[in-house]
Amino acid sequence: MKTSEIKSIRRVVVVFISLLVLSGVTAFPLITEVNWMKAHIDVFPTFFHQWIMNVYEAVHQTPSIVLYGTDWLAFAHIIIALFFIGVYQNPVRNKFIVDVGIMACVLVFPLALIFGPIRDIPFYHQIIDCCFGALGLIPLFYIKQKIKAIEKRSAYYEFESYRQDLIAL
Repeated sequence: MKTSEIKSIRRVVVVFISLLVLSGVTAFPLITEVNWMKAHIDVFPTFFHQWIMNVYEAVHQTPSIVLYGTDWLAFAHIIIALFFIGVYQNPVRNKFIVDVGIMACVLVFPLALIFGPIRDIPFYHQIIDCCFGALGLIPLFYIKQKIKAIEKRSAYYEFESYRQDLIAL
């Protein structure tokens, strides 16, 4: 039986998976992206200009073997997205994936705010990174709420079925 909650969960999961994959695959064309940013630097706010130039120079000075690490970053996003197929298939059974996703989103904050300064990442960019974690929490909490509603309704029906069996005795 497909309830409205399951249909709603599935829609949100599809969007979540799509955005997770999209955010990952943007790590593949890193050199192309920084070249584009430098070529179109005037479309960015002035306070971004120095940061764009720093990133451009750093990426172009980085050996390809190190940039290969960003390919693995992209791959990791895709693999994480694949886990959410389990939530799409059976949200209640695979609710732990949502909990892990929530934990991952929360852990973006200490990662960005601890390693950002260590890597000389500007504070405003650390805040942008934190926004990815915060935005990820919105659909995950929505999905979690819908799963709880399904569980609550299922528990009620199981209790009613058990109660009817007892009455029949």
